[in-house]
Amino acid sequence: MKRILLVLATIIAVAACGNSETPAPVKGAIETIMSRKSVRSFTGDKLSEDQLNTLLKAAMAAPTAGNSQPWQFLVVTDEAKASIPGADRGDAIKTAGAVIIVCGETTQTRTSRDNPDAAPVVVPNGFWYEDCSAAAENLLLAAEAIDLGAVWLSCYPNEGKCAAVKAAFGLPENVEPLAIIPVGVPAGNDEPKDKWKPEKIHYNQW
Repeated sequence: MKRILLVLATIIAVAACGNSETPAPVKGAIETIMSRKSVRSFTGDKLSEDQLNTLLKAAMAAPTAGNSQPWQFLVVTDEAKASIPGADRGDAIKTAGAVIIVCGETTQTRTSRDNPDAAPVVVPNGFWYEDCSAAAENLLLAAEAIDLGAVWLSCYPNEGKCAAVKAAFGLPENVEPLAIIPVGVPAGNDEPKDKWKPEKIHYNQW
């Protein structure tokens, strides 16, 4: 019986390999998380619209306080990359297929849940940087999952960097740039770091 099952499994596997429409293997969630690394050098190849949309959809799937979704994304793919702080240092921004600047709305106009007929009011977004950080991490993981590379370059709360981005790209007053993320086809063979440290884990009390 085992021999028959083995033969059937072999036939199914061969048939699947011969099917040109069989999708390529996709990394599982844990494998993607564990293999993510910071990539700072790219081939310069442009990203397709499908690749960009995959990254941005993944970013927008992040958790968000009160479903406020305060994120905004500035995608820079041309010579305007030279206006991004840090473009003159290292290869990340220069060689990236695209640079995605994850931004957050520090305030939003909302209608009262208890009184929907009341006039909308402008309220502060107290958790915008946390929500947008989750979106940025989702973007990094999505890049790893589709065999691209990416790196999180800091922006907020560096006042100089934030001011430079806002001035260069015309961000509204209530929008702050949180993270600058160059993404593209890796030019090298970067490897993830082993960050597992059991001594940093505490159960029930410190």
